[in-house]
Order: sequence, then C-alpha cells, then structure tokens
Amino acid sequence: MCSLTARDIAKMIDHSLLNPAMTEKDIIEGCGVARKYDVASVCVKPSFLGVAGKALEGSGVLLTTVIGFPHGSNATEVKVVEAGLALAQGCRELDMVLDVGKLLGGEFDYVERDISLVADVTHKAGAVLKVILENAYLSDELKVKACEISERAGADFVKTSTGYAPSGATVPDLRLMRAAVSEKVRVKAAGGIRALDAVLAARAAGAVRVGATATAKIMEEACEREAAGTLCMQADEDSEGIANEGY
Repeated sequence: MCSLTARDIAKMIDHSLLNPAMTEKDIIEGCGVARKYDVASVCVKPSFLGVAGKALEGSGVLLTTVIGFPHGSNATEVKVVEAGLALAQGCRELDMVLDVGKLLGGEFDYVERDISLVADVTHKAGAVLKVILENAYLSDELKVKACEISERAGADFVKTSTGYAPSGATVPDLRLMRAAVSEKVRVKAAGGIRALDAVLAARAAGAVRVGATATAKIMEEACEREAAGTLCMQADEDSEGIANEGY
C-alpha cells in the first residue's frame, strides 16, 4: 500500500540528540534538522532544554527530554523533580526509564509507583509520558509484565530501549509490546532505527513513534520515495530489518 507521505514518516520521528558528547552547537544544528523536516519532537539532554526550546520556537516540533536516563535507577523523588523541571521548561513529552534492576528483582509495586508518580506530574501539566523498558535486559515475560505495569501506572507510551544497552528495537519485541497493552497506550521503537525501511518495519509491527539520530537520511529517502510513488507500508511478515544496535 503506497498511500504514505513523507509527512507521515516525519511525524513518527523523535529526533534524538542524547549523545553525551553533544555540545550546544550540536543541539542547535540538530534542532535545525528537526525544523526542516517538521518531525514530531526533539529529545535532548535535560541540561540543553533551554537551548533547544529557543531553537524550536515558532515550529510545530515538540520539546522532549529524558528522565532517569539511561539506567532508570534514580530515586523516584529525583525522577519527579526532574520531570517537574523539564515540564516547567516547556517539555510536552517525557521519556522515562523504568528501574530495570527493580523489575528484574520482582519489585513490581516499586516499579509501578515509580512510574505512577512521574505520570501524575506529567499529566497535570498536560504532557505525555513514554516509559522505556530497556528490553535488552528482559525476558519476554518481563517485557509483557513491564508493559502491563506501565499501563496501570498511567504511561501513554511504552518504548523499547534507551539506545545505550547491548541491543535496541526488534520487530518481535514491538509486536509483543503492542499485544501487551490496550489501544490507549502507544508503542515507540528506539535503538537501531537508522533507515527508512527500519521506520516502516517498526510501523508495520505496531509502533507509531521512533527515536532516531539519522533523521535527515530517513527523511531524504522518504521524500524521494514519495516523489516516485513508492513510499509503501510494509507487510508485517516482511519487516524484520531493524538494526540490532543502539544510538
């Protein structure tokens, strides 16, 4: 089915500017890429929210940051403060890492409370919360459990990965996550999304958002395929080609 447009692809992309070596100059340039293609959002490190907010002024690109990144092991109270500070600086979406160690240890009540308290402050500000599961460390059973906990706690999205674990998004994981939550919760793929075909594979598997650093490359190809009439939705069974790598 070739009814997709380049704009459809752009509005799936959270342009990721999280590399620890990125400077203010890199953030401004990255926001310029996001503005050029009118992507869904730009996700920056918390210390660069002011810079990114100014760089995105007047655009339709949302400002996003990360909470408890990349390990999810910050105390819940710290995550709540992080979220409040980010929201006060104009963030409309937050990508929060759940506490992987607590999940692996079976401390499910802790994990649910951790997410719930961040969800509360996020929703009071009218913003959206994405919960990163970090699937590289989880069994399929725990991936499903994490999805169920995230939904009960108020997550708006469940997300595969930070991009800093041994592996990132996979099509089987996306299918599993999509099946584990209700239609109220959306799915985001991150880690290994470096080409248009990876975006299309994620979309076919149930993701509506992707985290990507290779946004310009993806969008150039999307524009070319749209012009040629070949920007087509993949059949899910043919969409296994997401790179098994992080950012």
